[in-house]
Amino acid sequence: MTTPPPSADWLARWRETNSDIARLSFTHRMADAVIDEQRGRDIRIGDQWLADFASCNYLGFDLDQEILDAIPEYLAKWGSHPSWSRIIASPVLYEQIEEQLAELCGTEDALTLPTITHIHFSVLPVLAAGGTVFLDSRSHKTLFDGATAAKATGADVKTIGHNNLDRLQARLEAGDWKRPGVIALDGVNSMTGNLPDLVEYARLAREHDAILYVDDAHGFGVIGERDPDELSPYGTRGNAIVRHLGESYDNVVLIGALSKAYSSLMAFLAVPTELKTLLKSTAPPYVYSGPSPVASLATVLEGLRVNRERGDEIRKVLHDRTKRILDTIDELSLDAVNDSGLPIIQVPLADPDRVSEVGDMLFERGLYVTMCPYPIVPRREAGFRIQVTAANGEEHIDRLVSALHELQDLFRRRDDPQALAHPKRFARTTPRRPTDRARSRVIPPR
Repeated sequence: MTTPPPSADWLARWRETNSDIARLSFTHRMADAVIDEQRGRDIRIGDQWLADFASCNYLGFDLDQEILDAIPEYLAKWGSHPSWSRIIASPVLYEQIEEQLAELCGTEDALTLPTITHIHFSVLPVLAAGGTVFLDSRSHKTLFDGATAAKATGADVKTIGHNNLDRLQARLEAGDWKRPGVIALDGVNSMTGNLPDLVEYARLAREHDAILYVDDAHGFGVIGERDPDELSPYGTRGNAIVRHLGESYDNVVLIGALSKAYSSLMAFLAVPTELKTLLKSTAPPYVYSGPSPVASLATVLEGLRVNRERGDEIRKVLHDRTKRILDTIDELSLDAVNDSGLPIIQVPLADPDRVSEVGDMLFERGLYVTMCPYPIVPRREAGFRIQVTAANGEEHIDRLVSALHELQDLFRRRDDPQALAHPKRFARTTPRRPTDRARSRVIPPR
């Protein structure tokens, strides 16, 4: 007996229940688009060429000719794909990558898996071990999915309001939760670009003998440890939020993506060697999944080399181009959600129901951004997200700045009484340096 296809009634009910998402999916030109051609950070969709501000390739490694030229040598030596699961065997390239990541992040060891989704599904259940996951409510969807997997293996999941440290502390101090405990949250938030008060989260984790599990997919490669001679407020080396905020790895597990700044199909955990050894036998992607392609391994190794040689110069370009956009937003008094200075800038609309209309306007002006309708984001944040990369040229920035000026009346403004409050800024422990801009958006060196 064959299973009948889903009925039209079922599809109609889905569209009604998820009307905003359905409208975006079925009618909008900046959703589920097919890119016909790419030239640098320009893309062609049909007959329209657009400046791409939806890419997560923050450092532009996907287009770096030095990296691209190095890949064929790896392919000649290793073929296109190492088809073993890693528990069986793996090219030495993995060991080289993990050693370099551990050194870069300043942690005892590192373990690579194909994606962060794989990591959350396989590692959170191991760390929770039937205990309790305290999950920040604005965490990435894949963290919620990982928490669901942990729940399926016996863990409790308690969702805590975004950045609500008081509520988290009260829950931890109540003591009525199963141990062990895992506090899970984003580092650089994937939607807003803002940072949590990681120092305080780490303090609570240590005080209550819990693990702080930080998904810094969008911070790794962009922000890093602070240095008096740094070229930009993003810091140096791009070694993620823990080093950027001067924190240690005591009770902290850092998750980093190599699919964003490093433009490769790979992700990693910065962990103690003992935990790495445990995960090699308990994390299903390590035991059963196919590995990353050789071109991805090569891209990471060559990207790590380029990062050592000129990464800070690339981050300065990224910072300066992002700053031009944020300065325009300040000038126009727009109520952008981003208050960190990082290259993820969410711009809410005065009327959240005009998301598709504004998307069409931007498309017609040759701009491709990420549309953020309700309920994907809270209604008062509905609008679009700009993601800047070092490969976006000055002409791209000029075009975007011009569009912000032209369409400014459509955006939420700071003087709007209905405007959402700015996110709480994270704590600063030292004064701003004279060289920082008046409205500094990143933490100064410690």
